[in-house]
Amino acid sequence: VQLVESGGGLVQPGGSLRLSCAASGFPFSSYTMRWYRQAPGKEREFVARITGAAGSTNCADSVKGRFTISRDNAKNTVYLQMNSLKLEDTAVYYCHVFRLRDYWGQGTQVTVSS
Repeated sequence: VQLVESGGGLVQPGGSLRLSCAASGFPFSSYTMRWYRQAPGKEREFVARITGAAGSTNCADSVKGRFTISRDNAKNTVYLQMNSLKLEDTAVYYCHVFRLRDYWGQGTQVTVSS
């Protein structure tokens, strides 16, 4: 299993970013994919998830209405569209899948700053 995130960067408050996570090594379309984030000095926290077959989604209250998770099963990729970014969204964002055990990507840094 390999998860590779991309798309992070520096953005001003109110701006947008789209993160991508390219997955390989497992039957992607059958698995629920999740995004987590970890801010400096804080524990890793759940951001959003999307199921495999139906593509049902849910997200943390802190990002509801601003972030959208989606997936392209043909490309084995999961996305996180982040709009109306706030200073407190600054964190390293990780892609996650559970297949017998937890797998994590290397993370991508998102910095929201004016």
